[in-house]
Formats: sequence, C-alpha cells, structure tokens
Amino acid sequence: MFDIKENLKKLPDSPGVYIHKDKLGQVIYVGKAISLRNRVRQYFQSSRNMDPKVRSMASNIAEFEYINCGSEMEAFILECNLIKRYRPKYNILLRDDKTYPYIKVTLSEEWPRVVKTREVKKGSDKYFGPYSDVGSVNMMVDLLNDIYRLKRCSKQKFPRGHRPCLNMHIGACDGICIGAADRKAYMERIGLVLDYLRGHGKDIERYLEDNMKKASDALDYERAARFRDHLLAARALHEKQRVVLGDSKDVDIAIGFGRERVAVFFVRDGKLQGRESYNLSAAGAESNPELVGEFIRQHYGSMTDGPGEILLETEVPEMEMTQEYLSQLWGRKVQLHVPKRGEKKAVLDLAVKDARDMERTIEDREKSKEERVRRLAGEIGDVLDAAGYGRKPEGEEYRVEAYDISNTNGLDSVGGMVVFKGLSKERKAYRRFKIRTVDGPDDYGSMQEVLYRRFNRAKAGDPGFSVLPDILLMDGGRGHVSAAHEMTDAMGIDIPIIGMVKDDDHRTRALVYIDGDGFGEIPLKDKPLLFSYMGTIQEEVHRFAIDYHRSLRDKGKLHSVLDEIEGVGPVRRNALLEHFGSVEKIRSATEEELLEAPGITEKVAHEIYEYFH
Repeated sequence: MFDIKENLKKLPDSPGVYIHKDKLGQVIYVGKAISLRNRVRQYFQSSRNMDPKVRSMASNIAEFEYINCGSEMEAFILECNLIKRYRPKYNILLRDDKTYPYIKVTLSEEWPRVVKTREVKKGSDKYFGPYSDVGSVNMMVDLLNDIYRLKRCSKQKFPRGHRPCLNMHIGACDGICIGAADRKAYMERIGLVLDYLRGHGKDIERYLEDNMKKASDALDYERAARFRDHLLAARALHEKQRVVLGDSKDVDIAIGFGRERVAVFFVRDGKLQGRESYNLSAAGAESNPELVGEFIRQHYGSMTDGPGEILLETEVPEMEMTQEYLSQLWGRKVQLHVPKRGEKKAVLDLAVKDARDMERTIEDREKSKEERVRRLAGEIGDVLDAAGYGRKPEGEEYRVEAYDISNTNGLDSVGGMVVFKGLSKERKAYRRFKIRTVDGPDDYGSMQEVLYRRFNRAKAGDPGFSVLPDILLMDGGRGHVSAAHEMTDAMGIDIPIIGMVKDDDHRTRALVYIDGDGFGEIPLKDKPLLFSYMGTIQEEVHRFAIDYHRSLRDKGKLHSVLDEIEGVGPVRRNALLEHFGSVEKIRSATEEELLEAPGITEKVAHEIYEYFH
C-alpha cells in the first residue's frame, strides 16, 4: 500500500511534474512545480483554506508520482503533454473534439500538391488553417489547382508507359506522369500558392490579370475567359475578408466568455478570416484568465505552427512562460499581448463585443433546447402512461433503443441498434448484428435473434451492453411489437416496447403498443415534437442497418468477382484495385496492362483476362 507520509519525505526540492491518482490508479490531476517538495505537500495540509475543487481532489488522492525536470520550462512542456495524454478529471480540459479542415501543401513530395486535410502531422509539409467553413476550403483548393495546373493525383512514381489522366488532356495538369513538366516553373507556381495562403491575395490577382491580358493579346479568347473567371473568383474570396489591422500581421484574438468557453478570432494579413468557439471542461469554478491561459497552452501547444501574436482581453497566468513555450515550439518569436490603445485595442473591443453577443445567442439556444428536452420527456411520459407503463420523474431524460432489420431477399440479413438519450444520439452505444440463426426474409425471427443476443450479453455482464434502455422502439408495427414481446417475456425482461407505424411516405405516423385489451395506437399528427423525434430515430436506425447491410453485400460482390479467379488472393486483389481504381477498369484491361499492377505475373494476368473475356 502506498504510504503518502513516507513518500512526501522523499520529494526533491527541484522543478518537476507531479501526478495524482485515485484508489483505482486513475490519473486525476497533473501539475507542475518549481519545488516538488513544497507544492505537493500543500495538498495534504489542512483543507480549511482550500477552494472546493482542490478540497475534493485532495480527498481522492490515494497515491502520487513525480518526474524531475531540469528547469521550470521543461516541467511546463511535460505538464502540457501529460494533460493531453491522461485527460485528468480535475484539470481544465479542452473537450471540443471537432476536427476543422486545413489546407496542406505537400512540400515533402517532389511535385507538391494542395489538398484539404483534417490531420496535422509534423514534417516539411505546410499547413494553413484551421478553417471553420469547409465550403471555402474546397473552393480555395479547387481554385488553386485550376489556376496553377497543380498535380492532383497522389502517386509519386509512374511506371513506363503510364497513361495520363483527363487532367492533362484538358490542360489542367502539365503531364508530370509522362515527364512533360518543368519542375522549376512548377515550384515557382507553388511559391505563389504559398504566398496566397499566407494572405497575400493581390499576388494571385496580378498573376491572373497578367495572364488574362496575354491570352487576350494572343487572340486566345477562350483561355482569357478562363483566367477572367478565376480572377473574379479570387477577388470574391478575397473580398469576403474585412480589413481589421493595418500592419498586415497574422494575429489570433482569444476571448473567454461564459463559464467554460473561449472564442478565437483569426486575423491573417490584416483581415479577419473567421471565428471559432471552443468548450472546455473544468471540474470547479475557474477564473476567466485561468481558462484562457489553459486553452492557449493546450490548443496552440498541439499545433505545429501558428500566429506571431495572440491578443488577450486580460493577462493570463504564466504569460511570459507560455510565450517562451510557443516560441520554442514554433521556432520563432510569439507574443501574447493585452493592447491598451490603438487599432489593436479597437479590434480586441470588436472581438469582445462579438463574443458577448455569441454568449447571449448560445444561452438562448440552450434555454430553447432545455425547453424542448422537457417537453419531449413529458410527451414520451404521456405515451408510457397510455400504454400502461410508469413514467420517469420530471426532469429525467429517457434512454431509447431503436431496432431495424435489413436484407436483400433474405440475403446478408443484419440488425441495427441505435441509442438516443433525450435529443442526443449516443453513437458509442450503437451496435450491429449479423443474423446467424434465421434463413430467408424473416424480419420477426431476425428481430428476436437481435434482442436475444443484446440482452443475453447484458445478462453475461458485457460492459458494452450493460446499460439498459427505458424504451425499446421497433421500426415496424404490430407484428414487430408482438415478436419483440415474445422474446423479452421469455428472457424475463420488463421494458416498454413501442412500434413505429409508418405512413405512405415511410414516416412514423403513429406509435403502437400492447395493452391488456390487445393493441393500442397513439397518432402523432397533433404532437409535432414527438413526430419529429420519432422520425429522426426511424431514419437513423434505418440508415445504420442499411449501411451495414450494404457493406456486407459489397464485400460479397467483391469476392465473387475477383477472389474466385485462380491466382488472385487478398494481396493481389488489393494491388489490382489500387492500381486500376475499380473492377470495371480491371475487366476492360489488356493482359499487358494487367502486368503493370504490382505482383501480377504473366500467368495471373492471363487468368484474369480469360475470366472476364
């Protein structure tokens, strides 16, 4: 057993990081200290002067670890990495798991490409973003590829005799795959792309305008018109940004608002390019500067590059150290600044006002959602009352499981289970089942198998099925409800079962249930909120089951076409598909073309050709 008193005596009087754990060995807090001995001991002294969060955490500490560091900055960096790794309960955590798109220029490749990505990796590739508007990202990528005739395919090596794609034939690519491109000229165009993405939009406009005039002077009016269209698009994209700073700097503005939110405004080349809001999870009441400071460390600390300056409404804890940390991370000077006057102060005031407006909007939206959740729970309770079941106490949300069966004439039959908690989808709780015991198109038998396996796993203690629902929804009418009741009764499961009866447009028009007198039905035409909710669930479970069925069906087709050819196994099948892109192209290929795919011998190429012809 860990002896806290004895281990406190062993703590060094030096910088480092400490890790608190609970009795289950889970990390509940990560912190740094100039002196580990002085800092860690504070958690085990009198709790009289501790704030509630620290008091709660200290009462749960069963053991601790520490890591010595050579300096406070080393401890600072290590603390950031450990918080990301363990996501401890009592630390402030960035909990927004949305992944925003970036524009990547693949400088690691001989012929760089411009692509959209949602994953930032260390290396020589250059990333721009993140952007909140996916449509604008797609627009920028397409525009740059069209203007500069950039390489679009991801292939790095091209075999002898490679046939160029349509892009080269229509003049959208210089023919890199056949050795027809000039790399020096290509890299000059990549340089213009990088300038544009850094915010220097005028360069691209001059380039387009010059080429438009040259094409016009050469009487090539069709080409001139293409440059004119690109020029108009570039100007439209550029004009969406409004000038906010005159010195053309790349600046972010971070504003804390509400209890656990931070808004970030992106200014590039003196122009406001967008705004994002982020939620943070704090175990206790934190001050606004502390929240913003933790956000900066975790959000910007996970980026490979960023702005040269971050404007703040107020100073944050350890501001100088955070500046030094980001400067070391990005390899250049980074400044955190609280402007007091001038145009930066004006921009900051504008951002603060916008954040306050956003806060009111979010609050109104949350109040509206709370009201809808309350009304929905009441309407579901009314349904359960009518069906003879008890309702949950007021204010509690219902956990709903919905089921559907999908097959094609009884083949590849599958079941899908989706879960809703109130208005929210619980995607991690979704489950899918491949029907094992039922032959042919028997939806009732298939539904009973799915329910048996679901509740049998729960009875066996499987944690993935341990949480039971408040309601079972069947995507069907009386027959499905009866089949479900037979199975749950046989297993001793007492959970309300409701069927979703569809109208001619395949939308749920009524709910059906079994009572003492037979079947009861509740129309939804006068219950718009419940009608919409049931329709959403019905569409979701139908989509989920069909997607699984299609994946199995497509695997079956793939197997029947390629895997039955003598000499073609999984490795060669995948090589063929990667090389040709589709089964149809494999079908139409000659034996000589088939030989170009990796791992294909003359004998195998002949077998493939003979199979299709």
